[in-house]
Order: sequence, then structure tokens, then C-alpha cells
Amino acid sequence: MSTNSFEKFNLSEEIVRAINILGYTEPTSVQEEVIPQLLQGKDLIVKSQTGSGKTAAFAIPMCEIIEWEERKPQVLVLTPTRELALQIQEDIFNIGRYKRIKVEAVFGRSSFEKQEKNLKQRTHVVVATPGRLIDHLTRGTIDLSKITNVVIDESDEMMAMGFIEQIENIIKAIPNKRTMALFSATMPPAIKKLSQSYLKAPQFIEVKAENKIIDRIQQHYYEVDYDNKVALLEDVIVVENPESSIIFCNTKAAVEEIADALFELGVEVATLHGGMEQRHRTAVINDFKHGYFRYLVATDVASRGLDIADIALVLNFDLPENVESYVHRIGRTARFENHGQAVSFVTSSDYRYLEPIMETMEGTIEKVAHPTTEQVEASLPAFEQKQETKMQIKKEKGHDFKDEIMKLHINAGKKTKMRAGDVVGALCGIEGMTGEDIGVISILDVSTFVEILNSKGEMVLEKLQDFPIKGRVRRVNKANETTYESDLKNSINPE
Repeated sequence: MSTNSFEKFNLSEEIVRAINILGYTEPTSVQEEVIPQLLQGKDLIVKSQTGSGKTAAFAIPMCEIIEWEERKPQVLVLTPTRELALQIQEDIFNIGRYKRIKVEAVFGRSSFEKQEKNLKQRTHVVVATPGRLIDHLTRGTIDLSKITNVVIDESDEMMAMGFIEQIENIIKAIPNKRTMALFSATMPPAIKKLSQSYLKAPQFIEVKAENKIIDRIQQHYYEVDYDNKVALLEDVIVVENPESSIIFCNTKAAVEEIADALFELGVEVATLHGGMEQRHRTAVINDFKHGYFRYLVATDVASRGLDIADIALVLNFDLPENVESYVHRIGRTARFENHGQAVSFVTSSDYRYLEPIMETMEGTIEKVAHPTTEQVEASLPAFEQKQETKMQIKKEKGHDFKDEIMKLHINAGKKTKMRAGDVVGALCGIEGMTGEDIGVISILDVSTFVEILNSKGEMVLEKLQDFPIKGRVRRVNKANETTYESDLKNSINPE
């Protein structure tokens, strides 16, 4: 195995192997500070800028300490939005996949019954929004009695969204003997109050990156009359001509208006707001991450949970009403030590919001003049050419696992009383197979998906053509390569 700096944390071979494939070789500042503390069971308050690698900072030690044999959840991650819950779920799944860690995401506007069914299976980690988790607690459909570690991510946004009472009720339902970690980009007083009530002698970690986000993001604003905002947006987009961009609005109505205006410009654009069905929102985010379109127009639904490394421009069509939202919006660019650009439109009524933002950003937001007609006309040919050029499609984070993991589909499931033990027993009966070669098993109503590790997939697939599982030969085939990522999502959150 190649040298990996994460090995100094004395991580298990399964975890090191997964993070090698994910491309984690050198810990970021927040990972350097947080991983050893969580491995030692210390309570933490972590102030770290967005895009600093904090999800892996808690996901790696959480995956390390999980005991696979325990069927009830051991780790709870609370997060403010569905999108962030899905992102964290995927990250933990990938880091823990060689330990066969099962991760369930629990959030609103998604089938309660499906979540209830999944929670009855072995579940090691629950990633949840507070409201839906409270629903499960109230109905007795989740058991938190074995929780040993709690992570509250984006704590500042939790407080801003009014989740404090729900969070306190959730904490009261968890064993007192637990490790807790709060992560936040800003540190409002409510977080300090929460930590005083529920954390035990917490260590405060503030990661001040040498390359601060305000040094990596070129920020400026345009002063504009409300009625001229759409026209200014069209001019700015043409002149800046970004490779990719998120345009933030404060309302669903503004999102739709802007999307229509950009469409008229010949721009391929998608929208994201709270009024959309969750399945549609997830599809839009995945398509944007993969580079199927350049422009996303969104409300603050997209200000968190979009783990995309190279968004060139964040444009605040509407200035957010608080500093925390501004910080998280512009943090969608300049992620992972990259550089980026953030532009804001400011009307006369927005200056009350701009002043505290300017103070937080240490005066680095510069007022600039509107693009001239000549600048727009000169930029138009290059803009139009870029719109006709296809973007480079980006790989899914877990894509590189394909080289040594094959996902098999077995034509039997819960309705034929298939159990994980039946699958494991059959696979271990094949010469050359051991339990260490078996990955995550997901049993659906009429299908079972199982990951075969260590490049043994082809051999197992061949043997299973006439090898019995639960007393009879089953139809077994490889999960279609073109739907691999869809199957991966199913194995994270099985139907």
C-alpha cells in the first residue's frame, strides 16, 4: 500500500484503503486537529470555514470506531438540510464501505415508511434533519439507545433556522455517555449556550487556514435599482462568462424569473428551491455536480451540501439577510484551496445587510461599476461560443471504487425471506472467498444487491450461475455499468 499521511492516526486497513481510493493523502488543517480528538472520545466545538474538509474530519473517526456487529445506530449526524444530509451520507458510505458500514439518511419530504423499513435493518449511522428525526422518535420507529457519537454539522445554520428546541429534545433521547462535536463556520452565542448545556469539557478548535477564504475569493458588488437587476445580471454573466456558476435568490419567484431570463440568453440552466420534490432536487444537484449544465439558479437550499470543487462564480442576485448565509453562499466557490469569485447585487434597501457582511469580510468586498455596452458587445462572441461547448463530465466520488468492487444483483429479496446471512453464507462457501471480500448488502423487496470486493467479482459472478443461495440457484447478474451510480445510491438508501 502506498504511503498515506492518514496512517499516522492508526486507522484500520479498511479505512485507509477507502480514503486512498477517494484521493485523501494529506489531512487538511481541520482533519489534522479533529480526527485524533474524536478517536479519543473528546467533546469538540469546531469553527472551520466551509470547504475545509470537515465532513471527512468527523466521518473518518466515526467510521473507525463503529462496531459492525451492533445492529442499532451508533453514530448520529444532525444537519439542517436534506441536501447536506445526502452529501454526508454518501461521504460516510464511501469512507466506510470496506467496513460494510450502513448509513441511513432521515429527512422530510421523503417516504417515512421507507425510512422506517430501512431503520429496522442493521444501521450503523443515521444522518438526519431534526424535524424528521423527531417524527421517528415520537412514533417509536428509531432506537437511539446505542448512540455513542453525535455530530451537529452547520450548527450556526441550525440555530438560524430555529432548530434549537428540537436539537435539545433529540439530545435528551440519547445516552448520556456519548461524544459530541459541534461544527460551524461562524460562532453565534446560541452555539456557546448549547455547548455549555450538553457538552462535557469541550475542546474548542478554530482552524484558521493560512490561505483564508477571503484571500481566495475575489468579492465585489454592484449597486443597482431593483427594476434593473435582471438586465444587470444578463450583462454580468456575458462579461464574466464563468465556466460554472450558482446564482442565489431569496425567493422561489425570483429563481424562476432569473432562470427564464437566462434561458432567453441561450444558457442551459436548472433551478433549485424548497418547493421542488426531493427526488427532483437531488437529481438537479447530481447533474450539476457532474457538469451537465453550467448555471444553477437557487435559493439557500443550495448554499450548503454542494460539495463541488470548481464553481467559478457565485452571484448573489438577492443579498442574503444575514452574515452566515453570505459566508455559506460564497463558500460554494474557492473550495479545497481553489480560488473563486463572488458577486453581489445591492439595492438601496440592502445596505442594512451589507454593512455587517462587509465587517465580517474585513472590508474585502469592493464596489464596482456596471459593465459598459461596449464591454458586453465585445464579450458576447466568447460567451456564445462557450454556451455551445459541452462541459467535461465529472466522475462521481465513489467512481474509482469500480476497479476493485463489483456490484451484483440477485433476483430474490425480502418477499422470498432472503436475509444477509443467507447471502454471506453462500458467498463464503465459494472457494477463495472470505467475509472480508463481501461489501455492503442491501436487501429490497424482490432484489438483493451485494458488493464483491478485492477484484473477485467476475469469479463470484461465474460461480453463482449454478451455486445455490438459500437452497436454490438464483438469477445473478452484474449491476449495469451505465446505472452503477444509481445502484450505488440504492445501496446507500435502499428502497
